[in-house]
Amino acid sequence: FNRDKQQGKSVLFIDASQHYAAAKNQNKLRDSDIKHIVDTYRNFNEGKSQPGVVEDKFSYVATFEEIKENDFNLNIPRYVDTFEEEPEVDIQAVQQEIKKLEGELKIVQAKMDEYLNELLKG
Repeated sequence: FNRDKQQGKSVLFIDASQHYAAAKNQNKLRDSDIKHIVDTYRNFNEGKSQPGVVEDKFSYVATFEEIKENDFNLNIPRYVDTFEEEPEVDIQAVQQEIKKLEGELKIVQAKMDEYLNELLKG
């Protein structure tokens, strides 16, 4: 990547880290995953990909200016955003569930105490 010769050029970033088949010792790219990567690359080479997000959470075309603004940092996550927001937690529902479980626990503990007392008397 020559800083002086890349004026006006774009760089395609692909993050295929979530596109594979999980296996015991080593994950594997499926034929569909390979095709997806290759098609994305070919579209870029044929000029079909404009700067910006090509495919959300998968690929991004960065301009030389963007890369320069990022101090020539080529880390894929800087360009391809794969962040997934966590669903919001309903605090009140969780607190109600905790209270319900605590009530059930008290009942179970009382039963256990009853059984232990019977065993000790018998």
